[in-house]
Amino acid sequence: VQLQASGGGFVQAGGSLRLSCAASGSILAVDTMAWYRQFPGRSRELVAEIRENGRRNYADSAKGRFAISRDNTKYMVYLQMNELEPEDSVVYYCNFIHIRTATMILNEWGQGTLVTVSS
Repeated sequence: VQLQASGGGFVQAGGSLRLSCAASGSILAVDTMAWYRQFPGRSRELVAEIRENGRRNYADSAKGRFAISRDNTKYMVYLQMNELEPEDSVVYYCNFIHIRTATMILNEWGQGTLVTVSS
């Protein structure tokens, strides 16, 4: 199973971006899909996560501005980011937890997509 993140780019402050993450492989189900970000010198921090039942959890910095959604038929997760600020400029990573295949359960990270917000 591999994850491919996309949608990052350059945007002006106040603008919007939509990140996408697609999984490839023989997947039966995914428990939690999430987006993290990592600032230089710091560990990855949770931005938002969504459970298989649709329950969502957001970091305080994301509440009211970002929205996470998922497609359980395509095993994709999205992050709609609005009202972007220069402080949001960093690499974003998607993370799937408890990916169930016919033979195993695993966790995977995407390769990261860079978001740059100009002031």
